Amino acid sequence: MMNKNLKYDYLIVGAGLAGSMMAYRLKQIGKSVLVIDKRPHIGGNLYCEKIEDINVHKYGPHIFHTSNKMVWDFVNTLVPFNHFRYCPLASYKGRLYHLPFNMNTFYELWGTKTPAEAKAKIEEQRKEVTGEPRNLEEQAISLVGREVYEKLIKGYTEKQWGRDCKDLPSFIIKRLPVRYRYDNNYFNDCYQGIPVGGYNRIIEKLLDGVEVRLGVDYNRQREAYDGLAEKIVYTGPIDEFFDYKYGPLEYRSLRFEEEVLDQESYQGNIAVNFTDHDHPYTRIVEHKYFEFGTQPKTVITKEYSQEWQLGMEPYYPVNDARNGERYAQYKAEADRLDHVMFVGRLAEYKYYDMHQIVEKILMMDLGK
Repeated sequence: MMNKNLKYDYLIVGAGLAGSMMAYRLKQIGKSVLVIDKRPHIGGNLYCEKIEDINVHKYGPHIFHTSNKMVWDFVNTLVPFNHFRYCPLASYKGRLYHLPFNMNTFYELWGTKTPAEAKAKIEEQRKEVTGEPRNLEEQAISLVGREVYEKLIKGYTEKQWGRDCKDLPSFIIKRLPVRYRYDNNYFNDCYQGIPVGGYNRIIEKLLDGVEVRLGVDYNRQREAYDGLAEKIVYTGPIDEFFDYKYGPLEYRSLRFEEEVLDQESYQGNIAVNFTDHDHPYTRIVEHKYFEFGTQPKTVITKEYSQEWQLGMEPYYPVNDARNGERYAQYKAEADRLDHVMFVGRLAEYKYYDMHQIVEKILMMDLGK
């Protein structure tokens, strides 16, 4: 018998990119949708706040990039994108180096001017590691040599993960991008850019015509909301959904220190990664460069990596064996729930780039 109290076809938990994409698709096929989020704003980690007329990425920098023309065409139907290219710098002991590792980097390190010279230098240093790499340090050296590792990988990685590189598994960096050409564009994808006017515009377009309630913590008010819809799309932490019955899944978290500076430019670039231990933060982002800003002031954010604890914002899954086994237990529980879909990085305990989420949900067969 149909429950006459049902008001919606779908309840979507989370107004980030995954939840908003699901709401958009479901609305397209005529489903009634309610979106809830415990934050006071939509957009999840994509949320931007306008400060000094600059769209500040409040939860770290987001650059949309893809080689899938269908995905690129889709997001551009929502909002036009600019021609931004991500070209970060690395700072080590006061010296700057171009990223990703390319001929500019090698010239700054060794004065090499040709690909052959740079390859010879790296090949000579790679020989230090023989056999299968046993940890991240050996893996990195086997790929790019001792000097690139020491100056541009070691300190940043140890701050990012809170552990010595010798104690981190090698699979974290199965490969490292090395380009034997003068090319500072971080991504290899065909399409790349920032939505004109910031990411809030994309989320607003996806949620246009959809009912949204903010400041709602689903896992604390589940009884009140479960009865409102026939099906649920859940984009929050999967372990929290099941009340941590197998123990919490681990993440790395981030802390941000934001500053408004009364000057036109602070570092002259979108991002500088600090790859030594002299600086406790991992990078500084200067937000005006996302949209080629010419404002008289600038806004910077220092980013600190930190151990995650319950109650903190989870960012990067710790994909080791223990967490993999724990997630498999939660996944088995989730698979038994026909009325709940688990979608997104927290619900699937998997790091997704934005284009991957868009592609995944565009390709879903959501039925009629």
